[in-house]
Amino acid sequence: MCSQSLRRGYTTGTCAQAATKAAMLLLFGISKADELTDVRVELPKGERLNLEIRDIKIEYKETEKFPHTVSCAVKKDSGDDPDITDGIFVYSKVRRMVSSGEGRVIRLDGGRGIGRVTRPGLDQPVGAAAINRIPRQMITREAEAICEEIGYEGEIDIELSVPDGEELAKKTFNPRLGVEGGLSILGTSGIVEPMSEQAILDTIYLDMKVKIKGQKSGKKILIMAPGNYGLEFLKEAYGIEEDEVVKCSNFIGQSIDMAKELQCDALLLAGHIGKLVKVAGGIMNTHSRWADSRMELLAAGALRAGFSAEKSRELLECATADDALSRCTKEEQESLMYQVMEKIQEYLRMRAGEEMLIEAVIFSKVYGILGKTSRADEIAAAKFRECDGN
Repeated sequence: MCSQSLRRGYTTGTCAQAATKAAMLLLFGISKADELTDVRVELPKGERLNLEIRDIKIEYKETEKFPHTVSCAVKKDSGDDPDITDGIFVYSKVRRMVSSGEGRVIRLDGGRGIGRVTRPGLDQPVGAAAINRIPRQMITREAEAICEEIGYEGEIDIELSVPDGEELAKKTFNPRLGVEGGLSILGTSGIVEPMSEQAILDTIYLDMKVKIKGQKSGKKILIMAPGNYGLEFLKEAYGIEEDEVVKCSNFIGQSIDMAKELQCDALLLAGHIGKLVKVAGGIMNTHSRWADSRMELLAAGALRAGFSAEKSRELLECATADDALSRCTKEEQESLMYQVMEKIQEYLRMRAGEEMLIEAVIFSKVYGILGKTSRADEIAAAKFRECDGN
């Protein structure tokens, strides 16, 4: 299996990071507007990118030498990924504020075209701008670094905006999720990986093949996770390193098929409830453009667990899985997840057949491990022993 390499892009979070760095450099006179064409930023995993800076605007106060407000933009490039935000301009406006005497303070908020969180359970609290945690860290880190460099101990306001964000957001899942009025600033790695299905499947297949070939034990064991959250969880919960995990993206079913083709003996699927709960409905491609029945499946599980119709309807109206779980007591969570895991196990085994042992573990960033199928720990322990050389 082979495919042509696809071009990667960068996230709205990376655009905002670069625009903020450029605006800060200009705000304090470290760079000049007629010379600043691009900036270099470091992404969460250490990768560095140079991004072009557009549409610089500088405002001065008559009595001050340095600018009072600077705005810069970066044009988003999604690479070969079919992304609705490709080509948008992400702006960052930074301004120096009168110090309140509290020392250095950096505030970050969203302006025009940036959504607001209206329902609990998302990455940010209700009322906050929809700028997710890791992009917030990327953006404020740039501002902090420049303030530190020049010894500035005052206050800085950063406002992000996307001029077309409000209209574009209507074509996304944001309104359904509880983000109103604009787009979200997203990204956990800073990079947009191309979503060509065949290219990703080719990569998954090759990764599985290499991992199976490199195993020392007689058993062919694979550990699989859709994305970065799952990789972090497997490291924390089971001590399984990232390079031992197959990253399957949204392609759960096709990845299971490929594992069977490679005659894998056992496969453990680990992932966040917001994605893997879909498997409880037999949904084997978890991308939101194919299916988004998370709340319906949780409500169905609640009914099977004996919840009242009123309680089940309450879960059905939630924005996220974590939001739904927050409406449940610990005992209710356990009974609900028991039902969810039963259905997940049923559909995984239906797809895998009798030739391969397949198990799953689901977690939440808020609640930790939520559920496991019957032999999940057994597979994880066997993989850990193999990697540990025991």
